[in-house]
Amino acid sequence: MAESIAKDPVAPVLGNPAVVGLGGFGLTTMLLQFHNLGWMGIGPVIWSGFIFGGVGQLIAGYQEQRTGNNFGYAAFCGYGAFWIILCAYLVGSTSGNKMLALTENDLGFFMLAYFIFTAGLLIASLKIHMAMFLTFLTLTVGFALLTLVFWGHKSLLPIAAWDLLACAGLAWYMMFHVVFLGVFGRNVLPVGGPLA
Repeated sequence: MAESIAKDPVAPVLGNPAVVGLGGFGLTTMLLQFHNLGWMGIGPVIWSGFIFGGVGQLIAGYQEQRTGNNFGYAAFCGYGAFWIILCAYLVGSTSGNKMLALTENDLGFFMLAYFIFTAGLLIASLKIHMAMFLTFLTLTVGFALLTLVFWGHKSLLPIAAWDLLACAGLAWYMMFHVVFLGVFGRNVLPVGGPLA
């Protein structure tokens, strides 16, 4: 009896924070593209962007930090911040305050900064698996296209939207890969191997 009490308790099995991060990223990216294609208004994008895409991804990122996963830490915190900044811009631009209302030129530079951030993560994704690489490839292309859109090339917006819908679908594919792996105990949705 004394020996069993002295033993360390078995650590509980923890969930993978990536399911929340990928879920929030995929949902908000998808909704924004529905808006960019003219299928819906901006309201659901703003609220899901603040809560699931923003706060949800930040929480997932900080949980990834605790696991030692710097890739997930950088990605989820970086894109969680992206959604909070973007939604704050959208709300601020309706306030009438000129300091809060960014110009399209400013938005172009914002997208350019995230293009560079994403391109770095694209290189790192080569060491993870094919699905991650494809997600970051479509996201990198999407940010490049959005940079051009806000710098005057409006005709590229539908192309950017369809590219980013593919990106959102890939994010959800990876999310369901992790969920199904835990539920079914086998690899239902394969993600491929590393490319480098």
